[in-house]
Amino acid sequence: MRFEERVHKYEYKLNDTDDQIIDYILQYKEDMTGQSIQVLASQAYTVPNTITRLSKKLGYDGFSHMKNSLKVELEEPCVVPDDDSYSLIQKTFEILDKDRMMEAARQLAESKQVLLFGLGDSSDLCEMMARNLRVVGKPTSHHIHRHEILHSLDQSNQQSILFLISLSGETPLVLEAAEKAVEKNIPIISLTHFTKNPLQAMASINLYCYAPKKTKNGYNITGRTPVMVVLETLSQYFWKYY
Repeated sequence: MRFEERVHKYEYKLNDTDDQIIDYILQYKEDMTGQSIQVLASQAYTVPNTITRLSKKLGYDGFSHMKNSLKVELEEPCVVPDDDSYSLIQKTFEILDKDRMMEAARQLAESKQVLLFGLGDSSDLCEMMARNLRVVGKPTSHHIHRHEILHSLDQSNQQSILFLISLSGETPLVLEAAEKAVEKNIPIISLTHFTKNPLQAMASINLYCYAPKKTKNGYNITGRTPVMVVLETLSQYFWKYY
């Protein structure tokens, strides 16, 4: 996983100081691969221990691992995964975050009820997740119409949780539901493609799969298997926690 992808995956762990160091690394990536941790700390106006902690937050073993990985990235071009199912699934497993999964499972288990909403093919995936939650008796409702989800949110409180699936993270009706949940202080779990988007900016917990948009003859043929991988993994965590 490349540096920028790690930053996106572990964004929830980062503080303002981490962001400043990351900005410096991105701006002077070539220079820092030849610097010691002491020099980098001085240039980034911080201390070596902070850089070591940042390295581990990003999933590296330490500063040396991060520096060597960045050097490899500079020497090798960024390769976009093939659009076959195996490559997309493999990339999805790479970006799965165990800590996020566990926290999402905990919040789902401890909530009073779970509301799910998605449109089109995402609606079918919401129904699959709803069935998985009902296996252990979790009060769950899956809505397929705008007025239904908005009405349920109006009747809900912070003890509920809203689960939204939108691969683009830009579906207007899904964003409308998210905005309503934010107004009501209802926690949101989002599942989107691995990219920055408006939905993940509003969610309490962001889950990602690797499913870039793909069309053919005007039809959306974006792979749904990566989404199912995430939902199945989350369900396993949820069942164990519950």
